[in-house]
Amino acid sequence: MTASVLRLAAAACLAAAFASSATAAPEERNGRVEELLSQMTLEEKAGQLNFVSIVPVLEPAYEDVTRRIAEGSVGGLFNVYGAEQTRTLQEIAVTRTRLKIPMILAMDVIHGYRTVFPTPLAQAASWDLAAIETAERVATVESTAAGVNMIFTPMLDVSRDPRWGRVVEGAGESPWLAARIGEARVRGIQGADLKKPDNAASCVKHFGANGAVEGGRDYSALDLSPRALKATYLPPFEAASRAGVRCFMGAFNATDGRPTITNRHLLTDVLRGEWGFTGVVTSDFQAIKELPDHGTAADLADSARQALTAGADLDMESRAYVKEIPELVRTGRLDVAVVDEAVRRVLRLKEDLGLFEDPYRGATPDREKREIFTDAQKAAAQDMAEKSFVLLKNDGVLPFGPDVKRVALIGPLGDSAADTLGPWAARGEPNETETLKQGLERRLGEGGEVLATHGGAVEDSTDEEIAAAVETARRSQAVVLAVGERFNQSGESAARSELGLPGHQEKLVRAVLAAGKPTVVVVFAGRPLALSSLAERAPAILYAWQPGTMGGPALARLLMGDVEPKGRLPMTFPRSVGQIPIHHEALPTGRPAETPIKPFTTGYGDSTYAALYPFGYGLTYTSFTFGPPKLDRERLAKGESATVSVAVRNHGRRDGEAVVQLYLRPKVAEVSQPMRALRGFARVALKAGETKTVELTVAEKDFGYWKSETDFGATAGPIDVMTGPDAANVQTTTLTYAP
Repeated sequence: MTASVLRLAAAACLAAAFASSATAAPEERNGRVEELLSQMTLEEKAGQLNFVSIVPVLEPAYEDVTRRIAEGSVGGLFNVYGAEQTRTLQEIAVTRTRLKIPMILAMDVIHGYRTVFPTPLAQAASWDLAAIETAERVATVESTAAGVNMIFTPMLDVSRDPRWGRVVEGAGESPWLAARIGEARVRGIQGADLKKPDNAASCVKHFGANGAVEGGRDYSALDLSPRALKATYLPPFEAASRAGVRCFMGAFNATDGRPTITNRHLLTDVLRGEWGFTGVVTSDFQAIKELPDHGTAADLADSARQALTAGADLDMESRAYVKEIPELVRTGRLDVAVVDEAVRRVLRLKEDLGLFEDPYRGATPDREKREIFTDAQKAAAQDMAEKSFVLLKNDGVLPFGPDVKRVALIGPLGDSAADTLGPWAARGEPNETETLKQGLERRLGEGGEVLATHGGAVEDSTDEEIAAAVETARRSQAVVLAVGERFNQSGESAARSELGLPGHQEKLVRAVLAAGKPTVVVVFAGRPLALSSLAERAPAILYAWQPGTMGGPALARLLMGDVEPKGRLPMTFPRSVGQIPIHHEALPTGRPAETPIKPFTTGYGDSTYAALYPFGYGLTYTSFTFGPPKLDRERLAKGESATVSVAVRNHGRRDGEAVVQLYLRPKVAEVSQPMRALRGFARVALKAGETKTVELTVAEKDFGYWKSETDFGATAGPIDVMTGPDAANVQTTTLTYAP
């Protein structure tokens, strides 16, 4: 697919997203909602708040689900499959129930539906908001063609512990970058008019601090202060709310001892009160049922009462609401007005989705065939993959020259389609996925040869398998080592206590490197790994993440130099597990780390304090020089903004793209502030030898901070303004804030 065709396809997607259409007047919408609400029994109201799964393994029988839909006890289904099924199920709701109310049909579409894009953390590594928005647009067009009308994404959990497997689903460690990515993804899913049949409701998750885990373990939680919650974990969710997202999913964990799904302060005071959110809140899977395990509810009825009064409208798979609400109301333990308000919000969402006019939203098997897995969609997935790869090290090995025709592809992940897709691959098909082996074979063509051997499995290798891999390397001109994690070694319930290469892959890598061939190690993983040993030995390291359907050809093009590496790290890479948590927003201390190590400082006695690869880091096939930041004014009054200018020169021999990053820090504040916090970036394409000046804007909101849980503002005084290629390599100037 040519670049021009790709641009046309992307333009068509964006045009469709923002095309306008007529919507029902508010009074008409509210009239229908109130009329339905007035006719409902308590059982029917509870049914509208009941969100159940259609996944066969979770249900005793498909017939049981259809029976419950027909009796009006299901308001929404999730993880539905295909237009034929969604139409069949929706038809039951709108023809066989008393009030004929259509259902919400939802699905976890985390990084693509049938055309699978790189995982969300990999997409964050692109630092390309337009490409991320296009990825969501493609995923939504495919999903809605299959009958889905709500998508459980984006995940906006700020994540600073790579042991946690779910970092793969998020945007990394920066609240600011996660907020910008969240806005882009919500736009890509919902478009300008939710009624349009190729838009869907976005449900962001997991509100509000699901990424604040202990020991990297799922479903655990740090005990966070309210101010820390506001400063670090809530900004991406607030940005999504301001962007018009229609659904929030509560987190499993309890960051202040109260499980989020019963935390009225978060679900009502902050979300609805402070942010003005008017949409729907859903629990996560069986979260309400699990409240007695937290030790905060006596039984299922108590759990239902607590969650509903806190502000959780939908009960996902616990069946607590449908079982307990009628009796709770009749016995006076639950005010029916609370139930009515939750039902009202659910019905309004269905109205805004256009479900009452067309419960199927135009989804048919024919439309599904036309709009899923098209050439334009695959081209967009390949473009996203090419932008997500991060070159961590390159001692002149890459790109391979035109004379390289015989390449050894060694490692368990070089021809593994499922692992190329990554976790949460929705309806992605491994047999439709192009692996690195296939990509290299196509790129080298008839005159080239790929010598492939797995060298063992991800989890284990024998001496004989490693010896065969070494022999393959010796017969080649260049070696690509494809190592890392399997798809199911990251994601939910995939925490790891160690972050080295699994199994005997380290042994495989050392043996192959000893063959002395030009070698690049391509790492497939869902999270940052601790690669200190690899960084010492390998001449080149390329982080491929889990690149999706078109990962193979994208990697082949980059290895051969058809495209430049463009990715930058959205999370800090530690040298060892002992450094975790490590991130660019570390707070200062009265005894900072020093090099060389000195006693009574905050460093380590056996290792440097510095990261292996810092946040924002990424090499290219050329090299850049960044000038110091220059301000257009030295003092900033309240309501004003300053412009920061940075001259960037490409002094290499290839064209390339630099990413200028802006970090800020109030030098004096009422509460301690991070040493540097990302507050802006700009990509700039430079031809070999070219210099350009990049401009970034600084305003009061950028260096403002939460002084307490309720007081956000800026402090008069000096502000460090830092720019550079990554968080560890910045130059600084000072701006004085004088309100």
